[in-house]
Amino acid sequence: MRIRIVDAFTDRPFAGNPAGVVLLDSGGFPDDSWLQRVAAEVNLSETAFAHPLPPGGDADWALRWFTPVTEVSMCGHATLATAHVLRSTGQAAGAVRFAARPGILGATAREDGSLSLDFPTSTLTPVAAPPGIAEALGAEPVSVHDTSEHVGDLLVELTDERTVRGLTPRFASLAALSRRGVIVTAAADDPAHGYDFVSRGFFPGVGIDEDPVTGSAHTALAPFWSARTGRGELTGLQASARTGLVHTSLRGERTLLTGRAVTVIDGELLTSP
Repeated sequence: MRIRIVDAFTDRPFAGNPAGVVLLDSGGFPDDSWLQRVAAEVNLSETAFAHPLPPGGDADWALRWFTPVTEVSMCGHATLATAHVLRSTGQAAGAVRFAARPGILGATAREDGSLSLDFPTSTLTPVAAPPGIAEALGAEPVSVHDTSEHVGDLLVELTDERTVRGLTPRFASLAALSRRGVIVTAAADDPAHGYDFVSRGFFPGVGIDEDPVTGSAHTALAPFWSARTGRGELTGLQASARTGLVHTSLRGERTLLTGRAVTVIDGELLTSP
């Protein structure tokens, strides 16, 4: 069984967010415990598992995502990585549809070599800052929003890009503050650098202290910053140590997340379900 490691939301190796990708046979998903053990062995933010579906249906492949400790409801970078593997191996051409927990997710290859994901736009609900969040982050929030069910993050606006980049959070304290994690964001200091806003993502509650690039979080970041800028097309920089760019296009109830991906490891998984 083949397993690949793909760096997503980057055009160069060893940047962006690495994801494991395992393409299964058409017989369905193996036992959950096996999927979780493989994800724990890969030990990346997420490992994606996909199997083909019969032709003529609403989707072409079924897709699930696991962190090293649990299954998650939605994942952008591992979906991009899976679409990249399907395209690079000739198993999908221009577009592919995935059946996943949030519903049908699309991935379309663009002429410039990038891939666009079609994800549900997250709803944003203003909430009071949870007690202790400023101490856990090491910075005072400007605003706090709860996100939709499939994302499950707190979106925390901070004063400026420098503050976002300089955070050294207390991860144990953050783990108790949201259903999935905490996304922090601020406007770019200088949009001439090629991005409109910055973010970082912390998910200690699902086994990931800091995620390098969180595609799904941009389904909330896109409407948040589009409302403030009046623009539907934006570019976000996730300012982790690896960094990555996510181009967002707000389309009402759907958000397009566009980026590139690079396969860095192509190997054999020497175990079977």
